[in-house]
Amino acid sequence: MIAAGEPAPDFTLPDQDGENVSLADFKGRKVLLVFYPMDFSPVCSDQLSIYQEVKPEIAERGVEMLGISVDHPYAHKAFQEKLGVDTPLLADFEPKGEVARAYGSYLDGLGFANRTLVLIDEAGTVAWAYESPSPGEFPGANLIFDALAS
Repeated sequence: MIAAGEPAPDFTLPDQDGENVSLADFKGRKVLLVFYPMDFSPVCSDQLSIYQEVKPEIAERGVEMLGISVDHPYAHKAFQEKLGVDTPLLADFEPKGEVARAYGSYLDGLGFANRTLVLIDEAGTVAWAYESPSPGEFPGANLIFDALAS
């Protein structure tokens, strides 16, 4: 997994609307990357729903949140609509998991990203990162707020 102090690898991925989003688009702002296994799983649904509830508090701290999984943009759009979330969901679809691999989140034997949070500072450096012990456990919002407080 990527470590604090490392430069955040740049990327460009399509979002749920098929629009390209690059990490470079957020230069000068803090970004929280939320890697998750796949759309529509019960644990992913719970994770993104809880993050949506606290998203205004995260935004108050000057942080933009982006979800990333190996699903296709069409799946992201349906997932976003089903959950009622407005967090951009980026498709690390092809080449599959390339961005997750760059951040050390991809699980080769399973074919998707683990639940990994990566906070990137305004200069494009990893300020904090957390990886769940397993894809079945999502990091609580308290971990995000603890990272933002430190």
